[in-house]
Amino acid sequence: MSQVLRERAIGMLIAGMSTRAVARELNVHFSTISRLQKRFREFGSTSNRPHIRRPRVTTPAQDLHIQHLPLQDRLRSATRTAAATIGLHKQSFLVSAQTVRNHLRETHLHARRPHRGLDLTAVRCRNRLEWANAHFQWCLALWRGVLFTDESRFSLYREDGRQSVWCCVGEWFADLNVVDRLAHGGGGVMVWAHVMDYEHGCILNAQRYHDEILRPTVVPFFHNHHLMLQHDNARPHVAKIWTQFLEAENIPVLAWSAYSPDMSPIEHVWDAPDQRIRQRVPVPPNIQQLRTAIEEEWTNIPQATVNNLINSMQRKCVALSEANGGHTRYRPVFGPP
Repeated sequence: MSQVLRERAIGMLIAGMSTRAVARELNVHFSTISRLQKRFREFGSTSNRPHIRRPRVTTPAQDLHIQHLPLQDRLRSATRTAAATIGLHKQSFLVSAQTVRNHLRETHLHARRPHRGLDLTAVRCRNRLEWANAHFQWCLALWRGVLFTDESRFSLYREDGRQSVWCCVGEWFADLNVVDRLAHGGGGVMVWAHVMDYEHGCILNAQRYHDEILRPTVVPFFHNHHLMLQHDNARPHVAKIWTQFLEAENIPVLAWSAYSPDMSPIEHVWDAPDQRIRQRVPVPPNIQQLRTAIEEEWTNIPQATVNNLINSMQRKCVALSEANGGHTRYRPVFGPP
């Protein structure tokens, strides 16, 4: 807290306000006000007690150098930066990697896992930008008339990187801290799903999709509701037999830019059933129970969630246009491997 806020907090406490009321008024934590009140009672001052700090081991010029190196190379480690700073200004001390991390935190630079995005070349960015410019003026009624489709594979055993293990020193490779990994995830289920403004569903088998859903159900549904089909331009989707079928049935297809999973609402839905399946106790032990779990969890997705994603399509197009076809903040968190 700044000195002004400290004096204001003490004044409010002396005036009779409670500690929680002061914390709420100043938008600070309750414990911060409690420590400040205790210090004022003991020492009669709101200033920090004098203490001896360790002297800085870097000069202002070195601090500036440490700050500029990571900005020039975002993947540069603190150890490399420390090595590049040693003896830079003829100092007799060594700059450690922790010193570099501390200085970078002071300048609000923090180490984070990089976002893993698609390889957007200049051509792909240009195509995405052209698509965004062609669709960002679409009204909500047009987006509500699109059937968004996609497919994904749910593995029986999948390590998603979210799970951690608590282990003591030297126990990292102990049997109790090792999670077995099966080849190809121990088998899985390929799921085709669709979302739209007022419903969503999934199919667990491609042949069943063609024989039981596509011709008797999907085609009449498109004609009755005047919908437009969306898919991600995967090779099976743009195969000649598939395109000829759509043309023969007079089903319009929404033009879609390649490498654009961040624009599709259904790409942002996959993570919800996957997380709920992993949280089940017990986790589905075989393919049949995995199929049942997928159908149940997909059905349990609130339609309001799907509607909110479809309602965000205009904002997504604007964000893509502002990014000049590059990466946007609307990144899907789960998708096909």
